[in-house]
Amino acid sequence: MSTTVGRVDPCRLIDLPDHSDDRGGLTVVEGGRDVPFEIRRVYYIHGVPDGAARGAHGHRRLRQLIVALHGAFDVVVDDGHASARFRLDSPGRGLYVGPMIWRDMVDFTPDAVGLWLVSELYDPADYYRDYAEFRRDARAL
Repeated sequence: MSTTVGRVDPCRLIDLPDHSDDRGGLTVVEGGRDVPFEIRRVYYIHGVPDGAARGAHGHRRLRQLIVALHGAFDVVVDDGHASARFRLDSPGRGLYVGPMIWRDMVDFTPDAVGLWLVSELYDPADYYRDYAEFRRDARAL
C-alpha cells in the first residue's frame, strides 16, 4: 500500500476482511497487514449533533483508517491542491488517510459511530489546526 505524503490520491477506501457466518459478522483489521501502519491509538466519535462537523485539521506524520461502525458520515480530504469526498456507511470498509492531508468529517447520521485506527500516539505538535499554514506547507511538498 502506498504511503505517499500529501496527496489526495493515496486516500482510498479499503475493504476489510469479513468472516461472516450464520452467527453474524466479524470484521478484522490488523496493523501492517490490512492497513499500511502499525496501530498505536484507537478512538471513536459518537453522538455528533445534527449539522455539526468534526476534524478541521491535518497531520504532519499520522496515518489513519476511518471506519463508520454504525450509521454514516462523509470525510472530505484536501491536500492543498485538490479535494475528494468519501461516504463511509459500512463497518466492512474503511478510508485510509495518510499524512499531510486536511480532513473534515461532515453529514453524520444521528446514529453514527466512527472508529479511528491511527499510527501515532497523541502529539499536539503533529496537528495543523490552521488551514492557511497547512496549505502553505502542503504546497511546498
